[in-house]
Amino acid sequence: MTADERQFLLTAAWMFMRHGQPSRALAVCEALVEDNPRSGVSAAALAELLLDRGQSRRALEVLHGADMPDSLAHVAAVLETRALGMQGRTAESAARWRRYLESRKGAARKWAG
Repeated sequence: MTADERQFLLTAAWMFMRHGQPSRALAVCEALVEDNPRSGVSAAALAELLLDRGQSRRALEVLHGADMPDSLAHVAAVLETRALGMQGRTAESAARWRRYLESRKGAARKWAG
């Protein structure tokens, strides 16, 4: 699949979501991840849809199987934090978010007073 085809399908999935057809969006994103499980963009889109359906375990599996580019580090952090929180793993969820914040500002800097 070419990059243009991938972008078209991601746009189609977004349009399906926007117009109240989440099942179709999910099918498109599942196909994209099946075609390339390492795609961070496709994995993030699928994980978001899975979280909306309460499928946090599967969302984590998809995210952990993908290569997230640095430009999506914040997206991966938010999605993983949400998934862990949905599973009641609050300490892990908080630790994941702290790791993200520290990666952006450094462990020595405080975020909140």
